[in-house]
Amino acid sequence: MIKNWFKNVGPGPLVAAAFIGPGTVTMCTLAGVGFGYALLWAMVLSIVSTMVLQEMAARLGIITQKGLSEIIKDEIKNPLLKSLTVFLILAAIVVGNAAYEAGNISGGVLGMETIVASPTLNILGLSINGFSFLIGIIAFGLLYIGNYKVLERVLVALVILMSIAFLITAIITKPNIYAIVKGAFIPSFPENSLLIIIGLIGTTVVPYNLFLHASLVKEKWHKKSDLVFARKDTIIAIVLGGLVSMCIIVSATAIQTQNISNGADLAKGLEPLFGVFSKYFMAIGLFAAGITSAITAPLAAAYVTSGCLGWKSDLKSIKFRTVWMFILLLGVLLSSLNIKPIDIIKFAQVANGILLPVIAVVLIWIMNKDTILGNYKNNLKQNILGFLILVISVLLALAALNKVFGLNIF
Repeated sequence: MIKNWFKNVGPGPLVAAAFIGPGTVTMCTLAGVGFGYALLWAMVLSIVSTMVLQEMAARLGIITQKGLSEIIKDEIKNPLLKSLTVFLILAAIVVGNAAYEAGNISGGVLGMETIVASPTLNILGLSINGFSFLIGIIAFGLLYIGNYKVLERVLVALVILMSIAFLITAIITKPNIYAIVKGAFIPSFPENSLLIIIGLIGTTVVPYNLFLHASLVKEKWHKKSDLVFARKDTIIAIVLGGLVSMCIIVSATAIQTQNISNGADLAKGLEPLFGVFSKYFMAIGLFAAGITSAITAPLAAAYVTSGCLGWKSDLKSIKFRTVWMFILLLGVLLSSLNIKPIDIIKFAQVANGILLPVIAVVLIWIMNKDTILGNYKNNLKQNILGFLILVISVLLALAALNKVFGLNIF
């Protein structure tokens, strides 16, 4: 039974590993420290939204044996509209993934700086954080060789260990069960919580994961009957990942300080379990989470660009490599700016939350086309859930834009 389960494990854990990155640890810790259990509902909403949208992406990939961006390009017939849509998707993915990549690398740096100060490198007149450069080189090597499965499994295992640590810590802190249930199912908007709410959604419902999932799932499964395995794979991985995120929020409520600015502050959530060694466990976890996510973001951008521009999605092709190299380089440069890693991570998650409605509306439109999916198109229940998620994500994105830029939308 266990052997069969492992045989049918697909991209679900990779999707979960992509969103359980440094951004998740950071945003969930900030949510717990600043607002206690009050924002758990945002994580519950994120888990449900991720399951619904990722199931659509997986179903699309298996039934059509094509990537999401490839289908988008094929389905829009008007040349002007096609060019505009492709441009918007590429812009959204490049901007979102560059920000997300900077957040991933900054998270890895945050972990390493918990133990030792980062050196500064001067390359071509640019001052680059030494740890950012190191993480960039590791991610480059893994992506270029294309055979990163063994190391990826080790790193994912480290993230899982950190996740188990948060789970145990959440129990040790003896949380208020009634307050947890209330926070998880009764939405509330405490003062100054809006950007954290957007960040919690942005760190879980990651737009680029939709493209990545549709592209990777067709390499694992090729028959329509395999859809049942893909659904189980997706739901189990996302639910477990979401529970870990909620445990981080619960653990963080025990942190006394309100000022979270570095990895040592984040590690305080693990102190009930590991005591003075908590910063070392957090350092390992953040570094592992940073590397695993630093691999998936450029990879997704390359798949999206290849699909939009009609290139072959070959890991060894020069065009494919050029795209992920560009995203990786942007991530390293952005993470090397004189900005606190915590702030970069927060910006990346909020940017993802704002970009989500753009990608979601295109996905839902495609999932209702008979010519693409036939009997496997969205049913009424899936459309209702998808529409509700879209409406909520649009309202939250508008609220975030209103707060950040003072647009007076509301």
